[in-house]
Amino acid sequence: MFVAPFLLLFVAFGVYPMLFALRLSFTNWHGGADAQWIGLDNYVYLLQNPLFWQSLGNSAVLWLLVVPAQLALGLVTAVALDNAKMRGRGFFRVALLIPYVTPVVAMAQVWIIAFDRDYGVVNAALGVLGLPDIGWLTTTTWAKPTIALLFFWKTTGFVIIIMLSGLQSIPHELYEAAALDGAGRTRQLVQMTVPLMARTVMFIVVVQTLGIFQMFAEPFVVTEGGPYSSTTTAGLYLYKHIQVSDLGTGAANSFLLVVILVAMSVATVRLVRPRD
Repeated sequence: MFVAPFLLLFVAFGVYPMLFALRLSFTNWHGGADAQWIGLDNYVYLLQNPLFWQSLGNSAVLWLLVVPAQLALGLVTAVALDNAKMRGRGFFRVALLIPYVTPVVAMAQVWIIAFDRDYGVVNAALGVLGLPDIGWLTTTTWAKPTIALLFFWKTTGFVIIIMLSGLQSIPHELYEAAALDGAGRTRQLVQMTVPLMARTVMFIVVVQTLGIFQMFAEPFVVTEGGPYSSTTTAGLYLYKHIQVSDLGTGAANSFLLVVILVAMSVATVRLVRPRD
């Protein structure tokens, strides 16, 4: 009886919408007349659509630009913050989370101003150094790295805190025993810390993969998916179906994205999970 309210809300706003969207993915419906059953046509259309694959490719490039660098920087920073002799550890832990809790739209507006080709502070700094202006948000070469930098800036603090919690779960007796056996700090980091952090790394990779492939607000506000769809992520491409009220195709797109993300998550777990 006590859990019944939660179950009712979960069925009404979780299970039913999911089942409705699954049925909708097999129909042609624009929100007006009755939905027309068309079977797998929406899925076939998406799998043959170059823009669908381009959106997945854009998300994959963003993943490559963000996640490996975050893992490396997160581990090094977490090791530094885990040092009891470091002053101001509490301040740095709080400061690192400020970008993560800042609204995405506010940070995206800062990015638009900072990376503007004509009036942005970044190109102004390049001008002082005698370097040419760069179209950070208007060229296909630099638009993705600029969006990746925004996501990197916003979520790296979260990655560091998770890394730090993983480090603090490792018994210090292991490091003391290794030190007695003559292992230096570098060897301890490579041969002990990294393997013992496998579960933490696995969690971070899965969460960041989900976040990048569902990324919407960053490219929507900063570049609107341009130039030439070079920053249209999988999440933003899904939204474009809603813009034109192509709800059946949008539902099919969402379930294809679910299948892809589940497959990627399972592959990550199998590759990164610790061995006995």
